[in-house]
Amino acid sequence: MFEHLPLYAGDPILGLMGEFAEDQRPNKVNLGVGIYYDAAGAIPLLPSVREAEDELIAQHTPRGYLPMEGSAAYRKAVVELLFADSVGADRGVAVIQTVGGSGALRVGADLLKTAWPDAAIWVSDPTWDNHLGIFQGAGFAVNRYPYFHPHTKHFDFDGALAEFKRLPKGSIVLLHPCCHNPTGVQPTREQWLPLLDALQAREAVTFLDIAYQGFGDGLDDDAWLVRECARRGMEFLVASSFSKTFSLYGERVGALSMHTATPDVERVFGQMKLHVRRNYSSPPMFGASLVAKVLGDARLNRQWQGELAQMRERITAMRAALVEGLKARLPAHDFEFLAHQQGMFAYTGLSAAQVAVLKAKHGVYAIDTGRICIAGLNESNLGHVIEAFAAVMTAA
Repeated sequence: MFEHLPLYAGDPILGLMGEFAEDQRPNKVNLGVGIYYDAAGAIPLLPSVREAEDELIAQHTPRGYLPMEGSAAYRKAVVELLFADSVGADRGVAVIQTVGGSGALRVGADLLKTAWPDAAIWVSDPTWDNHLGIFQGAGFAVNRYPYFHPHTKHFDFDGALAEFKRLPKGSIVLLHPCCHNPTGVQPTREQWLPLLDALQAREAVTFLDIAYQGFGDGLDDDAWLVRECARRGMEFLVASSFSKTFSLYGERVGALSMHTATPDVERVFGQMKLHVRRNYSSPPMFGASLVAKVLGDARLNRQWQGELAQMRERITAMRAALVEGLKARLPAHDFEFLAHQQGMFAYTGLSAAQVAVLKAKHGVYAIDTGRICIAGLNESNLGHVIEAFAAVMTAA
């Protein structure tokens, strides 16, 4: 019955995780998967989350269905964290809890396809691979706008601005407010302003994907683009996630927010719930309860923000150590571009062939594009990674 279907090649990142698990070498290093690891190379259980978990478990709460839109306390916390006081009295925000950030993207994509069936979407070049899969799966034609300049290894401002100025009116554009995946390269605020002007002039529908709020410059700075769009009165969508910042990967805790031009959000809120019902009916309970508990308790919230700052600072320190180590090992090479990247990821400039050698000869796993996860580095593996990089970069 299904012999006519093609074989699924698998997701490159998830496939890499399987290869890494089977690798028996004791010095292997996983820099491929986008997961935060602590200094000991483990996925942390944050103390604030552990305390919230203990309190919730002690309550022995029944596990009934959540409503389609999810937990009210969780949704309130999402609005406060993303938008703060940027939403004017004449505007509105509708928020639903989703199955991770991927679920937010898919529900948003389905809603947009219903509202503008003939529109196309533009994503950055490059972007997270699953952006393509999600929007193509929803029936969109997916185009790319210039983002990473291969020669300067910085943001291609001129290319992106020129592309935005010639977009067909009513196009959908996906933006990364912070910690761009996969490059770690971000526009400055001064660059964002004309980019937003161009998008508004073309009446574009803006979709923001913010999965790493707090891993770049801090919670408020990382949400600047979301709040600037709200201050401008733009109508836009936001997909957000707590997988990384709360270390709750398996709980699938995400949200989809829609900022509207009027305070009446019932029409879009209803459409959001409709597409949840068509996909998975209602979201899971426990992870959202943990997030709502931590963010809703002033003491736990402060504690979590301190833990988040420690994670961010460790990533920053590992990036700096990698750059300094590579500069010392290969003084003729320029690695300053790595120092200016932001968040969990770094775009190293390594070719697919060099990445293959890294894995085969040195047990260092990365994505074919040369993207690595800085959070996979620690004091015990940093030297090995630097030597491995130096070996492949100097090989004839």
